[in-house]
Amino acid sequence: MARIKTAVSLYSLQDEYLNKRMNLEDLMTLLKDLKVEGVEMLPDQMIKNAPHPSQEEVDHWHALLDQTGVKPVIADVFLNSNLYNNRMLTKKECIDLLIQEIKQANRLGMKMIRLVSMVPYWVCEPLLPYCKEYDVTIALEIHAGMAFDGPETLAFIEEMKRLDSPYIGLVIDTGIFCSRFPRVVRAYEVNNGASPEMFDYLDSLFEKGTDLHRVVKENGGTYPDDFKQVIKTKEDHMFAPLCDGYENYPFSVMDEYMPYIKHFHIKMFEMTPEGPEYSMDYKGLLEYLHEHQYDGYVATEYEGNRFILPGEPMQEIQQVIANQQYLQACLKEIQG
Repeated sequence: MARIKTAVSLYSLQDEYLNKRMNLEDLMTLLKDLKVEGVEMLPDQMIKNAPHPSQEEVDHWHALLDQTGVKPVIADVFLNSNLYNNRMLTKKECIDLLIQEIKQANRLGMKMIRLVSMVPYWVCEPLLPYCKEYDVTIALEIHAGMAFDGPETLAFIEEMKRLDSPYIGLVIDTGIFCSRFPRVVRAYEVNNGASPEMFDYLDSLFEKGTDLHRVVKENGGTYPDDFKQVIKTKEDHMFAPLCDGYENYPFSVMDEYMPYIKHFHIKMFEMTPEGPEYSMDYKGLLEYLHEHQYDGYVATEYEGNRFILPGEPMQEIQQVIANQQYLQACLKEIQG
């Protein structure tokens, strides 16, 4: 029977980890206390010598899994094709790097690796024999600003459909389902010197059921005149190219892709005191997934940590707790 399960991406707690307020044991204990079923891991950040950890390091990870009862779900993978200053990696070098990631995922008990957006389609076929041998699925992240209409994404999807393998799929980042522009982003950028008028314009687009990404596309790939008029300060010019990274897709955009969707990032900018996230309708999404028999994990991915105002305390732990409590309450109501 299909069932939606909760997970947490440890990306959500990266400031706690980076600044040594929490170690890996602390992070996993938090997940256990929250009754989270699965974990999304960032091996590059949290596993020493990744993607070639020592056996001692691997054993330590598995001991944490045993102690907490949390299931290893997916490893975040970044293909650093610009590793060198003077050239891009060759196709063979890219594929070899991803083969190492597949082998590492297998050692860590992960059945899936998330390929960061823009990973080229041509990695899929050469990786398939290794995916089968090590029982690891590769899944491309569909991320706001690089979503279903991006040429690289479309090329990957076409190749995924051609190969038609259970070992190739998609990870959906719910940042593509913003119904409002995140107000923590607005507050942070205005504090840096951006114009409130620019964000008023963005808010007006969301109120109309659209977003800047769509408006720019409909305008032939250029900013419309009314948006240009609200770009005034140096900070406006710096942030404007990022404003189309908050998209307002309907859930129905996933209809044709549901057979290929392997995992979800529940992108989160700000859980409100009232309960829901400010920008996104998680309950509506979970209802959609339940109706479409999605059988997999939805993983908290807190990104509001990069928009904390100077002098304000980091909110990673509190936000992760609030997000998990809300998701679990929604799923109890929806799934029983």
